[in-house]
Amino acid sequence: MLEKEDDGELYGVLSLYVIENEMIEIKQLIDKVNSTSLEQERVTATTTQQLQDLREEMQELETFDTMEVVKRQQANQRLKRDLEYCKNGLHPTHQPTELPHGNCPYGQFLNISEPRVYTAGEYPGSYKYGAWGRDPKPEAGKESWYWRVILTSSNRYAHYVRFYSTLSSLIIGVSVPGNVQIHPSNPTTNTIQGPNNVLYGGALYYNCYNKDAVCCFNLTSKIVTTLDLPKGTRYNAKGNFCNLEECYQCTDLDLATDESGIWVVYTTTQDFGNLVLSKVEEGEPPKLGQTWHTSVYKQAVTNTFMACGVLYATRYVNREVEEIFYSFNPVTRQERFNVGIFMKKLAPNIQALNYSPVDQMLHAYCDSYMVSYKVQFELLDNQS
Repeated sequence: MLEKEDDGELYGVLSLYVIENEMIEIKQLIDKVNSTSLEQERVTATTTQQLQDLREEMQELETFDTMEVVKRQQANQRLKRDLEYCKNGLHPTHQPTELPHGNCPYGQFLNISEPRVYTAGEYPGSYKYGAWGRDPKPEAGKESWYWRVILTSSNRYAHYVRFYSTLSSLIIGVSVPGNVQIHPSNPTTNTIQGPNNVLYGGALYYNCYNKDAVCCFNLTSKIVTTLDLPKGTRYNAKGNFCNLEECYQCTDLDLATDESGIWVVYTTTQDFGNLVLSKVEEGEPPKLGQTWHTSVYKQAVTNTFMACGVLYATRYVNREVEEIFYSFNPVTRQERFNVGIFMKKLAPNIQALNYSPVDQMLHAYCDSYMVSYKVQFELLDNQS
């Protein structure tokens, strides 16, 4: 085509220049491709060698760590724990409450009923986090009272406890005698942090604001005393209850009541996030009683409660069902991961769960709604 269009003058020269420039561009592109390929080969070879070197170093470190560091660290932790047990044994500070010796007076925990009570009280749809229940050891004249704690600040904090003279009053949202205030400000020192609270013996027990401690608010004297938990206790949303999608904020400490008194469930750094159960002994201030360490991971649990001296834990199944899947008996130290009791939910989440030994009811606070279930026991052969 070039020969046909060549006029022997300027046009032919220009056509040759165009071809020459295109050839130069092609050569430049080929050189660039070759250069890039060579660079990639060099980078690949270098990276392969670095990965091989790193693998060899990691194998050496793993061998050393397995043989030396981890074993010595674990041995030190066991020695420290044994030392603490020895110290506590040699220097008892109080007489621990006697626990039930293996048998529940009602028999074996068998199942729970369909929801018996379902109410939003006076704040339908508001205040997602809170707790409610009854005092297992009420003062005279207050046997029929119910209490409620509403986390009114950021779903995290509260500074008063509200009372209802009857269950009917609670259902329709008429608070008589009304609120008992811990402090005018919210939050501040010794006010309530988190939903897992209980009332026992005329005192409210709860996680102190911004502390790894249990607060005890005496409703008569209006005095707050504190119980410090062991060093390393996780708090301020570092040891929450969780489901698969989210954690329930400020649920680091879970207070519980049953036939034998008050308990606290928490976790510590040295327990690697597993549940720890401690007995709380009444007093001003309250004291920490015997402690048990479990093998269930706290963030795999949505809630816990005590019934007849046995710890139970729940997990999220779906929006309609929660499962009581785990139990721990402090007397026998037996753990079960196959309890298999299912709860029908009327709201997706349960922020607090309390057992009432007064009437064997399980009180749940579910996304601002109060729900209760009857605990069903089966008499054992030797109790029938």
